[in-house]
Amino acid sequence: MFDLVKKLTGIFGVSGNEEEIREVIKSEITGYVDDIYVDPIGNLIAVKKGTGKKIMLAAHMDEIGIMATFIDDDGFIRFSNVGWVSQYYALGQRVKFKNGAVGAVFYEEKLDEMKNLKLSKMYIDIGAKNREDAEKKVRIGDTACFVGDTVQEGDMIISKALDDRSGCAVLIKVLKEMPETENELYFVFTVQEELGLRGAKTSAYRIMPDMAIAVDVTDTGDTPECELMEVKCGGGPAIKIKDRSIMAHPDVKRLLEESARELGIPYQYEVLEKGGSDPGAIHLTGGGVPSGAISIPCRYIHSPVETVNINDLENAAKLLKKCIAAKM
Repeated sequence: MFDLVKKLTGIFGVSGNEEEIREVIKSEITGYVDDIYVDPIGNLIAVKKGTGKKIMLAAHMDEIGIMATFIDDDGFIRFSNVGWVSQYYALGQRVKFKNGAVGAVFYEEKLDEMKNLKLSKMYIDIGAKNREDAEKKVRIGDTACFVGDTVQEGDMIISKALDDRSGCAVLIKVLKEMPETENELYFVFTVQEELGLRGAKTSAYRIMPDMAIAVDVTDTGDTPECELMEVKCGGGPAIKIKDRSIMAHPDVKRLLEESARELGIPYQYEVLEKGGSDPGAIHLTGGGVPSGAISIPCRYIHSPVETVNINDLENAAKLLKKCIAAKM
């Protein structure tokens, strides 16, 4: 599992620019399903045909990043966020543009207090001599991802883009170890989740599934002086109860609970008071789609050092396999 996660997190895929990560995922899953196609917005959809219920399984391919908005005469690049980007997480980090150009993120020295730090007071230094030199590498509208090597320390994986390449890894593993089932399965690797669950909305409308389960990361409550939350790394995959975009369907929640108990794997419950995820868009499709989620506990979300427990990933894959094989 670690090798797959490392491969996926190392690929560029800022929201709206998912072409490279989509091709890598496609190469991983080709030959394991009956059909693979890309819809007009860019979602990658892999289909395992069946005569039973249509089950949609989703994980988003995109990651947060930044976009160049202005280049000054000295070659320093101003930028805006693509998805939610913390100015404090971004400070002092490296970013890599799609073409491979790398820069350092820093802030205006005239800033009086760090509490006044804003993205608009920051810039990217790519070592350019002037604007003309910078424009040889970066143009207005170019996007960049944050740089963060993928490493494993004990049971913990540390990397950028674990949100949600870890969920993509779970879907790929399940797809390759396909359980026997009469259900028709749609493995959907969605785009632009970080910009408002856009890919999930269009793909669900195209598929019109009978049920949907998404795999994404969630916050934890297991670091010093953090906000209280009953989710911790290593405690098992979390079964979503609610976030700001969805109240999980009771039948899907029950299916996840019963499957986890039958497997004998640890699990916990996610009540997320901020943020949303793909099932928030899926469940509102058509006349409504019963939807839920398996959430992977993740520390430091939207930073270059997101951290998950590899056992939670393995158990998330086991849980998803058990669910899709169930008679519905």
